[in-house]
Amino acid sequence: MVCAALAGLVSCNDRFLDTMPDNRAEVDTPDKVKAMLVAAYSTRHYAQSAEMYSDNMDDNAKVVSNASPGKYYEQIWNWEDITETANDSPDNVWQHNWKAIAAANQALEAIEQLGGKDDPNLSASYGEALLCRAYGHFVLVNIFCLNYNKATSATDQGIPYMETVENGLNPQYERGNVADVYEKIEKDIEEGLKYVKDNYVAPKYHFTRQAAYAFATRFYLFYEKWDKAIEAANNCLGTAPQTILRDNDALSHQPDIQTAAAMYVASDQKCNLLLQTNMSPYMGRNTWRNTSGAAKRYAFTTKIAETEVLYAKQPWMKNGVTGSSYRFPPRDYNASTLHYTLVWKVPNLFEYTDPVAGRGYTQTIVATFTTDQVLLERAEAYVMKKEYDLACEDLKLWINNTYKPGNERITFDITPQSIQAFYAGVPYYTWDEPTTKKHLHPGFAIEEEGSVQESMLHAVLGAKRIETLAYGYRWLDIKRYGIEIYRRHVDAVSNLESISDTMTPNDLRRAFQVPQRARDAGFEPTKRADAENE
Repeated sequence: MVCAALAGLVSCNDRFLDTMPDNRAEVDTPDKVKAMLVAAYSTRHYAQSAEMYSDNMDDNAKVVSNASPGKYYEQIWNWEDITETANDSPDNVWQHNWKAIAAANQALEAIEQLGGKDDPNLSASYGEALLCRAYGHFVLVNIFCLNYNKATSATDQGIPYMETVENGLNPQYERGNVADVYEKIEKDIEEGLKYVKDNYVAPKYHFTRQAAYAFATRFYLFYEKWDKAIEAANNCLGTAPQTILRDNDALSHQPDIQTAAAMYVASDQKCNLLLQTNMSPYMGRNTWRNTSGAAKRYAFTTKIAETEVLYAKQPWMKNGVTGSSYRFPPRDYNASTLHYTLVWKVPNLFEYTDPVAGRGYTQTIVATFTTDQVLLERAEAYVMKKEYDLACEDLKLWINNTYKPGNERITFDITPQSIQAFYAGVPYYTWDEPTTKKHLHPGFAIEEEGSVQESMLHAVLGAKRIETLAYGYRWLDIKRYGIEIYRRHVDAVSNLESISDTMTPNDLRRAFQVPQRARDAGFEPTKRADAENE
């Protein structure tokens, strides 16, 4: 019995094997290979964990009557090594990405046995399997390790890169280093792009060529290979990206939260490139309705929205902005003393396993890659190349698609000079006097504070923070740019009251601790001493 890439990393049990779409010992036809690849996409997303880790959350303990949401939420909010499990927990992100990698490797082994990658009935599956394997490792290395840094990644703890089906009992794995993981991800992406096709029954749930280029864009951006990120983004977006961005006007006309959220992740939307199902009661139920103690206590507060993100003055805003300035506006909820802001991006779906008894699973759908994200990632790469006018052109496309036309509050014609002048008048953020401008400490070189480049980076990161709210991607930018963040507490009238912790740029808690079950099996824990004191 094979338990690929899991023994010693996650539990290997019959329940896991029972969930596979075929008999693992007999993947002996091209159709069975395709069926195997359904399992090569994780059904647990890091969005909730990463979002709670980031600066998109404050603590409402003095406002929420249920101030004890549970040990798991307290651990993740406090940046502790997490011992508890939940559907959205890092433990499940770890398990299910290794399972996805195992399925990809099983498919690759079967492809080799059935005739190889050059067989026209197998070549597309070969490309998809490589991309799935690369993406699973990309998630794991970016959540459970420090971010890629050309200067340090050759010695920073990595993860194993699983390239074969594991047949042994209780194998032991070396963590290796981040640089090695990135080299192997790049190899899989480049090879996968040669073969991947678009002929799927449900293409938005697979790596099509467009989705593969979106992944390549993000990967090369993180890998500090700006030219390759731009090239991949060009292949993804084509010559008329404005025609494939999100239809925010249509979203704004939806009658309620659920239909708007469902449309946000609909497979017929051109902007959605890769969708993933996610077994998550937190994301679907609470990020659009905020009904539980956990979601109300640790929330994207109106204070954050007003001073840092949605309603904070940005270089494209003239005199401040309100929700009505957005084509698809956020929603503010003010219940007596509790104030928070939500974006309707995550549908609450329920799959019945026993309709009569009303039993089943709460799940949702996440738009893992979108054209809007790729556009802003290309803008970031342009800034790093000091091609500021091109970066501004991408920002303008995003601004025009995000905000209502003819709105006197919005400046639709920004320039590198106007962006630099704007940020010259914005003080750097402090926890009790928050602004949109935070000190940047990336491992790669950028120009001095106040420069055009630094100012442009603030603008792009600000746009990305707005665009990706609720999906956890802000946390990845915090890591990459060495942004210092805090655990802040608000009082009963939503004023900032205190901080209980600070995460500095060199804090090793920026890498999630690997789950307890993996450590119990002998997997090396993530280092936890402060990097500055080693």
